[in-house]
Amino acid sequence: MKRRDFLKVSAAGAAATAVASPAIAQSSPEIKWRLTSSFPKSLDTIYGGAEYLAKQVAEMTDNKFQIQVFQAGELVPGLQALDATSKNTVEMCHTVSYYYVGKDPTFAIFSAVPFGLNARQMNSWMSQGGGNELANEFFKKSGVIGFPCGNTGTQMGGWFRKEIKTVADLSGLKMRIGGIAGQVLQKVGVVPQQIAGGDIYPALEKGTIDAAEWVGPYDDEKLGFAKVAKYYYYPGFWEGGPTVHAFANLEKWNELPKGYQAILTNAAANTNAWMNARYDMQNPAALKRLVAGGTQLRPFTNEVLEACLKSTNELWAEISGKNADFKKAIDAMQAYRSDQYLWWQVAEYTYDSFMIRSRTRG
Repeated sequence: MKRRDFLKVSAAGAAATAVASPAIAQSSPEIKWRLTSSFPKSLDTIYGGAEYLAKQVAEMTDNKFQIQVFQAGELVPGLQALDATSKNTVEMCHTVSYYYVGKDPTFAIFSAVPFGLNARQMNSWMSQGGGNELANEFFKKSGVIGFPCGNTGTQMGGWFRKEIKTVADLSGLKMRIGGIAGQVLQKVGVVPQQIAGGDIYPALEKGTIDAAEWVGPYDDEKLGFAKVAKYYYYPGFWEGGPTVHAFANLEKWNELPKGYQAILTNAAANTNAWMNARYDMQNPAALKRLVAGGTQLRPFTNEVLEACLKSTNELWAEISGKNADFKKAIDAMQAYRSDQYLWWQVAEYTYDSFMIRSRTRG
């Protein structure tokens, strides 16, 4: 190559670099967001989901996009996380949408409702069945966009000071229970109490409440409920597969570079799978420890389950009659549930049932 030709090529390359570098720099700005969690730091899996999300985003952007995570109460109370994000007090939150049924019962459908979807079915509906599109159409009204960012799997039915054998045993029972499930149980005599996770133990210890549900063996053990209530019931029919959401302020989300939006979306999806898998790993050993320590494990009777299912269907009809958003979402979810269980009974349930029966056969 002649010297003058080489110089021309070099000059052209330098010019291209000069144009490309600022473009790259502009598409990867340094951004710092704050995320408030609805959970205490002691719950390392459900709270830890937010930390896992932030870690992934930082690593995928060479620390240019940083999300600082705060536990419940550090910036705002746990049950006000969505409000803080909506108002742009913080850019993000990590919470459960059913905490906000006081604003609109539709919020519950995109996390968990009584006799709803299990974890796999919920993930399928949200990612493949139109659930996420329905959700964000609704969330937009609050100025936020939501991303499934964790799932606990089917939860336990909670801790009780006395045995629950009949529906009559629920009458007058003061129970900490989140979201719309409290309205269902109210129909069968329960007096529901909405209390943030970190405040449940003292309320149960002092007798302010008679029963409490939280998540499952791993978290419940950490919170010490076995020390103040003897009976541990299952299943938590109000949370068959609750989605935990990461919410971002919609204006702030729209300001993000497209690359950062893709990174945050994928980090949330990774966290969604991480949390579910981690609870599945942690719960068996925790349940063994609780039972060994004297916890009395009890199933809800069919009488209780049937009464609560009846109350649930009545409540959906009542709310649907006056809330179009709720009707649209609950009808879509229930139609999806019907098809899912049509398939589930053929393969999943049959296989699991056989393996459960045969697991102790050597």
